[in-house]
This record gives sequence, C-alpha cells and structure tokens, in this order.
Amino acid sequence: MSQPKHLDPASMAEFYGAELRRRREDAGLTQSRLGELVYCSGPYIGQMEIAIRRPQLDLSERLDTVLRTDGFFRRLCEAILKSSKYADYFAAAAELERRAKMICHFATMVVPGLLQTEDYTRALIRSARPLVAQELIERHVGARQERACALLKDPADPELWFVIHEAALRVPVGGNEVMRDQLEHIAEVSRSHQAIVQVMPFSGGLNPLLYGSMTLMTFAEEPPVVYTESAYSGQLIEDPAVVANNARSYDLARAAAMSPEASLAFIGRLAEDYTP
Repeated sequence: MSQPKHLDPASMAEFYGAELRRRREDAGLTQSRLGELVYCSGPYIGQMEIAIRRPQLDLSERLDTVLRTDGFFRRLCEAILKSSKYADYFAAAAELERRAKMICHFATMVVPGLLQTEDYTRALIRSARPLVAQELIERHVGARQERACALLKDPADPELWFVIHEAALRVPVGGNEVMRDQLEHIAEVSRSHQAIVQVMPFSGGLNPLLYGSMTLMTFAEEPPVVYTESAYSGQLIEDPAVVANNARSYDLARAAAMSPEASLAFIGRLAEDYTP
C-alpha cells in the first residue's frame, strides 16, 4: 500500500489526492476496496492520493458515485485538465512520459510528436483546426517542442524507440521544404543515438497496430501502460491483457521493420526526393 506524504494544497493534483484519501478513510475503505468499486487497482488509488498519477474524468465520476461526493472529484478533475498545457485526453499520458523508463511508439500516418519539427506540427494543427488563432497554434507547437526536448536530452532516460510506418514518411505535410526538414530531423535523431528509429516498409505486411498510433510506456516500479490516439481523442489503457497484446504487436512490428541502419539510409533517400 502506498504511504501518505505531506501534500501542498496549492497544487490541485495534490489537493485532489489529499481529498481522495480523506474521503476514502471517512468511508472506511481501503485503497484496494475502493479500487475494486471504481474498476481500477488499489495501487492506482494510492498513486492518485500521493499525486503521482493524474486523475482521469471517467474515474473521477465513479469516485463521486461510490464516495457520494456530488460531483466534487469530477469538477476538480476538470479544473486540473484545463490547467494543463496539453489536450485534456493527453494530459495524463504526458505526466507518465516523464516517469517512464522506456517509451515505444508506433506511428502509421503521422510522424510521432516527439520527432516533429515546429513547421510539421504547425501544418498538422492547421489542417485539423483551420480557423484557430495563430497564437493558440504557437502555444501547442511550443508545448510539443518543450516536451520533445525534455525527453530527448538524455538518450538513456527514458529510452526511446520509434517504429514509423513508411506511409507516415510519404504523406506530404506542409510542402516539400517542411517534409525535407522533417525527414532530416528524424535522421539526425537516429544518427546521434537519441532514439532508436525503425521504418516499417509497405512490404512489412499487416499488423494490428496499423489501426492507429500507439505508445507503450514501461516503468521501474509501476505496471506498463498503453496510450492510443486518433485525430481528436486519446485513451490511456492500463488493462494488463490489452497492454500485453499491444506489446506483442509492437514486437512483431519491430521484427518486420528495417534495421536502424537500413532505416536511416531509407529516410535519407526519401529526404532527397523532397530536395529541389
């Protein structure tokens, strides 16, 4: 069982955890029992109570039902999500990234966010939200670049592994110059050993991960999790069986992909195609 620690109420996440622990204890429930009632594990409840894990909206609603708190945890969770620099559906995954020991990403049609250049990100956001103000786009671009710099600065913590489908490298985003710079950036990350990059060619065949993008995160003392994402939504998955299936499919994708050396050469050839 996770042990309580002194929590600063000035932090909404820590306040959430302190209130969760108080109301759970008032209800006479252990972390394990509360976890059973809201369909998660006892250790997960403990991690929320000491503000390691960021609360999620659906879980907060179940906590309100079980603890009879009349929407308190849902409202507090909404406030926490709004305070994040990331999209609501990604905020919890972004927190986990910082504690992960290994991050394995599979990309189908879009270059992974951690490998994107600023111009590539701008073009993606503009395509999804054509009428949004430029100021908001720049905020999203800055947040993504800040996240990438933090995770790529130390190649060993976390260890990063990317399997990128050939389609993601061939879909033109932002024009020839943007694509050339993007491909050269991926090549430089691979060449400088900041991450392992493999390209899965069209000849690699079918894989369950082709349905969308997937990120598998493993930790030193926590169970692994999977984050899946589409254009306007994402899902953090902790079910052990589902996580294991995704990990197995990722292993198959790595086996079907080109070696890092062959991938680097392939990306170089693609970059030349975008050079006038």
